[in-house]
Amino acid sequence: MGYYEILKSKKSTSQPWYFVLRAGNHEIIAVSEMYSSKQAAEKGIASVRANAPTETVHDRS
Repeated sequence: MGYYEILKSKKSTSQPWYFVLRAGNHEIIAVSEMYSSKQAAEKGIASVRANAPTETVHDRS
């Protein structure tokens, strides 16, 4: 089963927090935008969880 990791960048000081979505085999599926606080990154994860199950794929290739 996949999981999220909340990480803190050493490069960005104004928005150091971000999250990574990993597959069950630990490969990275997605990397978030940068957030100014850990709490904001947690809200980003909550938003993905709330919206992703109903989303459809739009192939624009």
